[in-house]
Amino acid sequence: MNKNAKLAGVIMTAMLLPSLSGTAMAAYSADSDTGITALDYIENAHRAERENRLTEEQKKLLADAAEFGKSLQYPLDKKKASPIAFEGEDLTYDERDGSFIAKGKVDILQLDAHRFQSELVTGNTKTEDISVPDKAHVLQMTPGQTRVTLDGYKVKYNYGKKIGSMEDGKGKAGAHYITGKRFEFYPEKIVVYNGTDTKCGAQKPDYHMAAEKMVIYPNDKVVMDKVRFCIKGKTIFTRDHYEAGIGDNASGDKTWPRVGYNSKDKLWISWGQKFGLRPNVALNTNFMVTGADGWRSNYDITWGNRGMSTGVRYGYFQDSNDKWIKKQPSYFWNYGHRLGHSHFTYSLGVEHGEWYGNGVHSDHTEYNFGLGYDPIKFNRYTLYLHTGYNITKESYNASKVNGFTADAVLTKDFDDRWAAYVGYHYSKKNSRNTLFTYNTDDYSRKLESGFSYRIDDKNRLAVGTKYDMDHREWKNIDYYWYHDMHCTQFILRYKSKENSWNVRWEFTPW
Repeated sequence: MNKNAKLAGVIMTAMLLPSLSGTAMAAYSADSDTGITALDYIENAHRAERENRLTEEQKKLLADAAEFGKSLQYPLDKKKASPIAFEGEDLTYDERDGSFIAKGKVDILQLDAHRFQSELVTGNTKTEDISVPDKAHVLQMTPGQTRVTLDGYKVKYNYGKKIGSMEDGKGKAGAHYITGKRFEFYPEKIVVYNGTDTKCGAQKPDYHMAAEKMVIYPNDKVVMDKVRFCIKGKTIFTRDHYEAGIGDNASGDKTWPRVGYNSKDKLWISWGQKFGLRPNVALNTNFMVTGADGWRSNYDITWGNRGMSTGVRYGYFQDSNDKWIKKQPSYFWNYGHRLGHSHFTYSLGVEHGEWYGNGVHSDHTEYNFGLGYDPIKFNRYTLYLHTGYNITKESYNASKVNGFTADAVLTKDFDDRWAAYVGYHYSKKNSRNTLFTYNTDDYSRKLESGFSYRIDDKNRLAVGTKYDMDHREWKNIDYYWYHDMHCTQFILRYKSKENSWNVRWEFTPW
């Protein structure tokens, strides 16, 4: 189950998979301590590719723009507007003032991959204006700008300044399905008034956000004001302001509630929210209630900028093996950066605070240093390498554990259906020599491996395993079934070594 509280596991994934962390590709997660997250990144990369796959009309627009470019008899002047071509059943043009009227199946093509289609278009070639008084179909595939496919009314557009507007629009911007009473187009952004936004492509979306104003920045973020979060058309909560990354900056934001069941927690409900307090300062709340233990939420206030983050955490945290710890509170500082222009990255981290678990309280202090290398890719294989040094101190029994860590993971993306991984991990710190069992194994050396197979567009099967190399025994053999249900996903996990089941249901990640 993904409860958005497994911070230590997320940090390890970020260090081990530096090229993938912080992107949309982590949206769907298996929630396992068998290393199967490596397959999740591959699966989400395939999802992103399918999500960004060109439609037939987008392909045609690019082909027509390329053909148009070949037909030009003069070199382009980058300081001037991109050339434009008009087609229609009835065209009227006045050379004196540059005005024109086009009627009947009008198609206007701009070389930078803009297309306007309608039954009636007026404009002026000298002022570089286009006006569609009635219904219009707009396509935008301009490099560096958001891909747009919209149907609306009363379109006005200046193709020289790349500024325009549309009334009562509906369509798609990037991977998001949007509607709006009014759209405004600018080179660097799209502004939507009284609009809705969702990644659910159904005629009546299972969920959506409605905002008085939305500003979409290409491949960066969407900023919303006066937001309503709706499920099946019903408002479940509101926010005055909300921001989320999109494109390469998307982070699989868990804005929407999730529900699950497992043998330890019983029925559980989880809901994460992020609130911007000041520039670079955010309050993260992860509300969770379980049938077995009741309230199991956690919170943090984090300041982050230029690779550095620091703050305080409080509440219950759960690792990938369903083990809990309570921080009352815990302070942290992390920093990561690239070594010059090399392929190496390094990270530094400190956490100190009162921990409660296993029936004891202790002042817990942990120092981490990590050194990683950029992913090495060859023949659909990817190799991830990371090493580090860890120091852990506890006041309860005056214990101290320090030693090296080492991680090597090899993945193979065979095709759209098959993927596999194998990984070796070493850590001197384990549950036998440290006070808390949270996020630790009871051995130092482990081997992880697994594979996944996509049956069809809606179903995927996966297996993840973990082998204790110190005692030469299998610790985990987990089986997964992922099933896409409209705009939500159902995930079933069976832990064969424990004979336990885990069920999770969540909305399509943002």
